Amino acid sequence: MKRIYLAGGCFWGMEKFFSMTKGVLSTRVGYANGNLDNPSYKDLKEGRDTSAETVEIEYDESILPLTSILELFLRVVDPYAVNKQGEDEGLQYRSGVYYEYEADKQIVLDYFKKTLRPDYKIEVKQLATFYKAEEYHQDYLNKNPTGYCHINMAKLKPEERK
Repeated sequence: MKRIYLAGGCFWGMEKFFSMTKGVLSTRVGYANGNLDNPSYKDLKEGRDTSAETVEIEYDESILPLTSILELFLRVVDPYAVNKQGEDEGLQYRSGVYYEYEADKQIVLDYFKKTLRPDYKIEVKQLATFYKAEEYHQDYLNKNPTGYCHINMAKLKPEERK
C-alpha cells in the first residue's frame, strides 16, 4: 500500500472519482500544506489558512501504479489553471500533487514533462501537513448525490471502476 495526495479543485469530486477506481484502497479528504495547524473549512474559506483542498489516496501499486493515478488525475483537472477548477476559485482550489516518498517526486515530474506543456500550474511538492477535513466533508457526494461537482465521473472508464 502507498499513499499520494492530490489537490484538484473541490475535494468532494476528487474523492468520489478516486474512491470508485480499481486499486484505490481508501480515500479521505483534508487540508494539505497550509499555514495553520488543524485548520477548519471556515479557515480556508475566510483566507486564514493557505491549505489546498486535497484527497489522500491509499492505493495498491500492483493494481494501480502512480503513473495511472496521474493519468486519471489529468483527465479531471485543468493543469494550466491557477487557483481554479470548474466553478471553484481561490487558493484552496489550486492543483497539486503532494508526495510522501521521495522516489514519487521524480515519477510525477517525469510523467508531467512527458505529458504536459512546460507551463503547467500543478504544484509538485513534498507533503508537509495533512489534516483530515470535518466529517461532513468525508464521502460528501455519496451523502449528498446532488451536490456540486466539477468532475465528470464518466471520465472513469468501466474497466477502471471497482
